[in-house]
Amino acid sequence: MINVTRLNGQAFVLNADLIKTVEQKPDTIITLVNGDHIVVREAMRDVIERVIEYGRRLRRLTPVD
Repeated sequence: MINVTRLNGQAFVLNADLIKTVEQKPDTIITLVNGDHIVVREAMRDVIERVIEYGRRLRRLTPVD
């Protein structure tokens, strides 16, 4: 899960596993696997960094046998 902010200032948490694409033109548009589009205040680079950090946290929490 990552924190993002809608253009109207409303903060929310997004399941990063549902992200299909992230585009910046000029607003950042997140497309989900179900086809929904979400426009956020964060720059594309910030969204990508949050998704990467989310993945790292998951790997740290998952024990390796």
